Amino acid sequence: MVEDVNPTENSSIQEDEDISSANNPEVNIEELKLEDADVEIDFEEEFSEAAPGDEAVAGVTDDAGDAGSAALIEKVAQLQAQLEDRNGQYLRLTADFENFRKRTGREKEELEVQVQCSTISNMLEVVDNFERARAQIKPQNDGEMAVHKSYQSVYKQLVEALKRIGVSPMRAEGKEFDPNLHEAVMREPTDEHPDGTVLEELVRGYMLGERVLRHAMVKVATPLED
Repeated sequence: MVEDVNPTENSSIQEDEDISSANNPEVNIEELKLEDADVEIDFEEEFSEAAPGDEAVAGVTDDAGDAGSAALIEKVAQLQAQLEDRNGQYLRLTADFENFRKRTGREKEELEVQVQCSTISNMLEVVDNFERARAQIKPQNDGEMAVHKSYQSVYKQLVEALKRIGVSPMRAEGKEFDPNLHEAVMREPTDEHPDGTVLEELVRGYMLGERVLRHAMVKVATPLED
């Protein structure tokens, strides 16, 4: 025999069970823990699904990075080209300045030598006059000899001063004629000396170091005419 169950009574029983469960939280927590333990969560998949636009953002970032790198490389190349150009200009300026310095140094030295030669050449005329006086004057008494010795001492001081600055006389007599050193003002036919030999030095020549200060005026031997 089946007992009839009143639906109202069933509802009451269910409500009583729900109330009992609510009043007992430990039972609910335990049930949740057991249920959650059987669930597996893939966090990587969850995050990938949660952010579908991440790949697009990464792609945009990569493109921006490539564009920035290309611009940076181009800028570096431009700066490198400018640096090389400036280095080239610096080297050219340095070479030009060095050439200018050497050229002005040579010009200064040449000017100094020219001034020195011009000054000494004028003094050589005084030396010539002293030598002519010594050759022509013959002292006859003690008074004349005293005068002769006095101006000869002045002549000696002048010659010594010229030697100290590098002036030296040429010794042309008996040597072969050299147009770089000698100026032929007379020719004398002779068979006693080879052709072109300097027979006499009429006006003494002088050197300033390796430079000809004044050419020697000389008489040159020539062969006899048949």
